[in-house]
Amino acid sequence: MRVTVWNEFIHERRDREVQAVYPEGIHTVLGGFLKEEGFSVRFALLQQPEHGLTDEVLDQTDVLIWWGHAAHDAVEDEVVERVTTRILSGMGFIALHASQKAKVFRRLMGTSCGLKWREAGEKERLWVVEPGHPICRGLPEYFELEQEEMYGEPFDIPQPESVVFLSWFQGGEVFRSGCTFTRGAGKIFYFQPGHETYPTYYNPVVQKVICNAVRWAAPSNGPVPTYGNHKPLEEITGKEG
Repeated sequence: MRVTVWNEFIHERRDREVQAVYPEGIHTVLGGFLKEEGFSVRFALLQQPEHGLTDEVLDQTDVLIWWGHAAHDAVEDEVVERVTTRILSGMGFIALHASQKAKVFRRLMGTSCGLKWREAGEKERLWVVEPGHPICRGLPEYFELEQEEMYGEPFDIPQPESVVFLSWFQGGEVFRSGCTFTRGAGKIFYFQPGHETYPTYYNPVVQKVICNAVRWAAPSNGPVPTYGNHKPLEEITGKEG
């Protein structure tokens, strides 16, 4: 399984508070536990040519994990188009935390992906509401994060195929924090936890969710659809028209 982890890598270089939590970048923590699970991992960063997402890299990617927050608009439209095309063709896509506002995710959803938010370091309780889903394999009935950024409903996304997790925050809001979609041949998972100032990605349950999601989102290698004018498979004997 070949996984590419994409990261803006801005907060970790600019903000001391974030550096204290992710000194070598959020992508390195994500890649570290994915490698321990046996996945082949490469990194792609906003600052690289073509944001690290060249045709060659995408040709060698089964699942793309995306973490973005501060520079959604800096992602070139040509790269957005390239990534979207690959997802529709079967590449898995996992959008983490504020990546709900990434150009790629909004393009796939067709909505604003707006929500409520509050950064107050409050407790988040994530309930597993579809326990039979493969992403939930090996998880407890619920798990808690002592500090997270609050994301609250309404969440302006299309109706998900599955709401895997439903979160409650200490301030009272709830949120659909784990949602799945299919676009074309590609499987998509949105997972809300992961604010840059909190050590969320060191949490073993969060790590298990992401590893499960990678396995779930992997390409199915189903038939390649064809479009446009199509020759008949059988002889047509009737008169035209």
